[in-house]
Amino acid sequence: QRTNYIMEFKDKTDFEGKNQVLAETRFLRAYYHFELVKWFGGIPMKGNARFNPGDEKVIPRSSISEVYASIEADLIFASQNLSATAAQKGRATKGAALALLGKAYLYQNKYPQAATTLESLITASPYSLVSDYNTIFENAGENGLESVFEVQYTDVEGAGFGCFQCSEGNVAVGFSGPRNYSGDLFTSGFSFNVPTQKVVNAFEAGDRRKAVAILDIEAWATSTGATFGKGYEHTGFFNRKYIPRKRRSEAQGDLNLTNPNNYRAIRYADVLLMAAEAYNRGGIDDAKARGYLNQVRRRAFGDLNHDISVSGAALTDFIFAERRVELVGEGHRFFDLVRTGKAAQEITGFKANKNELFPIPLEEIQFANGNWAQNPGY
Repeated sequence: QRTNYIMEFKDKTDFEGKNQVLAETRFLRAYYHFELVKWFGGIPMKGNARFNPGDEKVIPRSSISEVYASIEADLIFASQNLSATAAQKGRATKGAALALLGKAYLYQNKYPQAATTLESLITASPYSLVSDYNTIFENAGENGLESVFEVQYTDVEGAGFGCFQCSEGNVAVGFSGPRNYSGDLFTSGFSFNVPTQKVVNAFEAGDRRKAVAILDIEAWATSTGATFGKGYEHTGFFNRKYIPRKRRSEAQGDLNLTNPNNYRAIRYADVLLMAAEAYNRGGIDDAKARGYLNQVRRRAFGDLNHDISVSGAALTDFIFAERRVELVGEGHRFFDLVRTGKAAQEITGFKANKNELFPIPLEEIQFANGNWAQNPGY
């Protein structure tokens, strides 16, 4: 709504840097639309105009293809008008627009377009893989060389369950930590969204990412003397990337709701793996696909002994296996399974032709007074 506020009045004023502002606006609109279409499918759109009360009763949900067409148009404009570097941390850049455009193409199986877009980013980008994977997810590693786009958070504003919207922090982090934790480095959370033994087993022997991505709480407690309580879904493991860290004295409460951990929305490793997928699944260039895949693996293992040399469908499997462990806990796996048609065989209880999408919130359906149909199966 706020992006469309800017777009609605874009022709009523001129100022220096206007195209930069419009490009940032259209990037953000595309980002929001991409998240919405992934979760819910077709959404209502109103072009460059704001939604007004009553629109929900007359404006239909656009088709998925229409939403993606809007996303593509916004990101093409953004990529042509954004600078390669941002004047302020967290602002959209040309690289962020190209990366998201490449991802949007991949989600539509437009492999040649994805390969071309992502290749242009890789060839001329200021990004690189950081040598130490562990540093990416600590506060000091935010907005680093591998960061293509990060959602910025801070703990300078207090919040509470009575004022959830007051938080300027990463609420999801507070839900991911161990209950009643006392010890080094971390603080308590609610023990939700815990990794399973299945994903722990997905890491190969010698993969240095495992200790960074997965916290074995029993082993940690034994080695450090930390204590903790067990949550309802306790598996013994936690998403170490986004566990709440010890806080500075100036941090505002409720500490569970004001975590300052940025969300790494797009990392350069993701860009390399997306490019590998596009080249491989599009039947374009398996050699180039292997090259990008192996860049990521060499960082993970610290040697060349774990390079992948296969082609075709076998290479496809390796690329998605790599996405699983490289990006674990960052919000990509579910959508990778859905878009490749493998969710039903990999996720217990997943119902095909239903769980690919989430239900439209009931209040939205009620507000629309029958104008928006609920997603299938709900």
